[in-house]
Amino acid sequence: MTGNLDDLLTRARTFAEPFLSGEYLDTGENILGHADAVVAILDTMNSGDDVKAASYLVYACPHLSRPKEVIAKTFGNELAALAVETTKLVEVQRISRTVVSSAQLQDNPRAQTENVRKMLLAFSKDLRVIMLRLASRLQTLRYFASAKKEVPSALAKESLQVFAPLANRLGIWEIKWELEDLSFRFLEPDTYKKIAKLLDEKRAERESNMHLLREKVQTELAAQNVRASVQGRPKHIYSIVKKMRGKSLNFSQVFDIRAMRVIVANVADCYEALSWVHSNFVPITSEFDDYIAKPKANGYQSLHTVVRDQFDRPIEIQIRTQAMHDHAEHGVAAHWAYKEAGTKGYVGVSANSDYDAKIAVLRQLLAWERDMSSEAMAASDPNETERLASPEVDGASLFDDRIYVLTPNAAIVELPQGATPIDFAYTVHTNLGHRCRGAKADGVMIPLNTPLQNGQTVEITTVKEGGPSRDWLNTELGFLASHRARSKVRAWFNAQITHESIAKGREAVEKILQREGKTAIKLEDLASNLGFKSAEALFETVGKDEFSLRNIEVFLRPPEPVMHPDDFVLLKKSRVVPPKSQSGVLVVGVDSLLTQLSKCCRPAPPDSISGFVTRGKGVSIHREDCRQFKGLLAKHGERVIEVRWGVQKPGQTLLYPVEVSVQATDRQGLLRDISEVFAKEKMNVIGVQTQSVKGAAWMTFTVEVADASLLKRVMQTVTAVPGVAMVKRN
Repeated sequence: MTGNLDDLLTRARTFAEPFLSGEYLDTGENILGHADAVVAILDTMNSGDDVKAASYLVYACPHLSRPKEVIAKTFGNELAALAVETTKLVEVQRISRTVVSSAQLQDNPRAQTENVRKMLLAFSKDLRVIMLRLASRLQTLRYFASAKKEVPSALAKESLQVFAPLANRLGIWEIKWELEDLSFRFLEPDTYKKIAKLLDEKRAERESNMHLLREKVQTELAAQNVRASVQGRPKHIYSIVKKMRGKSLNFSQVFDIRAMRVIVANVADCYEALSWVHSNFVPITSEFDDYIAKPKANGYQSLHTVVRDQFDRPIEIQIRTQAMHDHAEHGVAAHWAYKEAGTKGYVGVSANSDYDAKIAVLRQLLAWERDMSSEAMAASDPNETERLASPEVDGASLFDDRIYVLTPNAAIVELPQGATPIDFAYTVHTNLGHRCRGAKADGVMIPLNTPLQNGQTVEITTVKEGGPSRDWLNTELGFLASHRARSKVRAWFNAQITHESIAKGREAVEKILQREGKTAIKLEDLASNLGFKSAEALFETVGKDEFSLRNIEVFLRPPEPVMHPDDFVLLKKSRVVPPKSQSGVLVVGVDSLLTQLSKCCRPAPPDSISGFVTRGKGVSIHREDCRQFKGLLAKHGERVIEVRWGVQKPGQTLLYPVEVSVQATDRQGLLRDISEVFAKEKMNVIGVQTQSVKGAAWMTFTVEVADASLLKRVMQTVTAVPGVAMVKRN
């Protein structure tokens, strides 16, 4: 990054000012003024200059044709990436609010959680995006309050239902409380005004009493050698309303209307101060919470107690150390830039490295998403509330079919519920999936078919070269839950089969070229002349025994003189029906013409057939869907003639050889099981070709049939044989 950090903020504002000074947000607020206010909020959250600078660059991005390149040139790649990533998220959320009405946000909690997921994936790329979005949303609500403008309901609900819970999860209390109060003020103005009025009543008398009480507590704690700073605690209207509604209380029953906070030097002094408080006031036992011994999920630590004074009035008292207080006020913002976290860590989690610090924040985000999903499920179906509270039931899994896990580099990966380490590997990179041989979850080795859990850090062990196992496709073994991963494994095996077929076909074609003395011919030209798109397509078809090498030999040999219509002596029309044909095929309107069944497609009644007049070998009979016949039709259409199946005499049964290809997982007894199917159907197998490579088997059965239509039923039976993946007629 060029320049000093001292002037980074000034340079960013100067860079963005020409774009922003005359522009306005869709809320009506001037963009430059909004960015200035966001910087002021970030300053109270102890954010670094890079985050503050980004607040200007975010809004400059839409005015630049290539924002990442332009900003990187002036401010460096890191700041450019932060600005662009935040811009994308701003746009996603704007579209979301446009598409989803306020009623839908209220009635369909899935809309909220979908928004959360998009935020989550954006945050994983750069955690500072969180600070930018929280500060920007707070400023937007402040603008509406100061301008006395009506707030769009969808924006207020999103602030209360998504942004405030995010600030709460990360322990950024100052932002959380203000977001809640402002959102509630716009959503329920009458209730807000009513509570505000109740708070204002007798405020002077209440504050005078609290001032005397704070002085007494501070003085008497000092006499006990406990140095303490005793402060009043702000009253937040939304939290009061939540308590009143959640516990069915009236205003006078809310304990924290009169509250104070005691800040001491260390944990031991916390408990010393608590002991003094409980000795000098009457504690309400049910209202005591020790969040030092058992911190909240977001790392919040403090002692909470409610006592009654001499007039039997309740007073809430919070006791904590200065470090706990800093964290409670600012959460991750108290030591935000994770590169500087050191052993302080985030949200109450000790972090011995940059990596540990980032992981701690990301896991809090994952827990936040999971909480949102559970709450949304309960909101959408109140009958689920009891089930969600059960330890056997995971609300997120009931509501959602996705989980989030972390890579060793602390990137978030989204997976389907039940996904395994192999699913994870294929999601990160196809090649990582192919070479996967082992996995660790949170540093512990686990089997590859172990379902992953939300928030785990997954590390994959690989080999330098190799491919997937066929066991991974066995659904009973549970190695894969992702359709994407399963398709990639199948594609790998198909590619191997194709590669082997191409190699086999190439070898066969090159042998013919050598035998015919045609090695100078270009393989691509040969393939094109035979009706194939490429040489590899020709090799693959030959390697699968789906194209006769005889066709290539015919093509390579010098052409015989072209026959003219007068030369077709045998094609003279006759009213005499030919007595019989060894092939059982009659040439329509032609007397005693030699016919032969083509080996490339092996036709049999009742297949649709056509004839092709060969040079010296009579008429070759092909199925009309035969690839070789289509090539001959395109090149020598004048030599194609109409043919039909002859009527067999009573007691006469002609048998026709047909080929059936089978692809299966190789196992002992496979050939026997398939052969038994043909035997039970009284079909004579006159030839079998088999090939097995790396656990896969390919088989070609030559079977005699009188009627090819009977094959469909037999092929369905073969498909049911264990291990058989595909059956088709050649």
